[in-house]
Amino acid sequence: MRDFSDRLSEFKGLKCSVAGVSPDSAESHKKFAEKLGVAYPLLSDSEKELLQACGFWVQKKMYGREYMGVERSTVIVGPGGEVEKIFRKVRVAGHAEKVLEALRELSE
Repeated sequence: MRDFSDRLSEFKGLKCSVAGVSPDSAESHKKFAEKLGVAYPLLSDSEKELLQACGFWVQKKMYGREYMGVERSTVIVGPGGEVEKIFRKVRVAGHAEKVLEALRELSE
């Protein structure tokens, strides 16, 4: 999240807005954004409607325990509202750069 915040001007230069979505509450997002210095909107999907519709609310497993959780993903939505690209099972390191590269390719 910090990498996206740090590179926000590059995203804006490509005419791209950045937002985060999770099932956490709006108050939780506010505290989190203040603590980490997140400079873009964090949206609450407490009912998990968007997460389920996108297929990002998935069964996960850790230490043999199964539970439901968010599959870290990034979606690039075009100017007309169409999905241009989806990154699933995102690894944090270098991800913002990968998204910027995809945006550059899409804008060519």
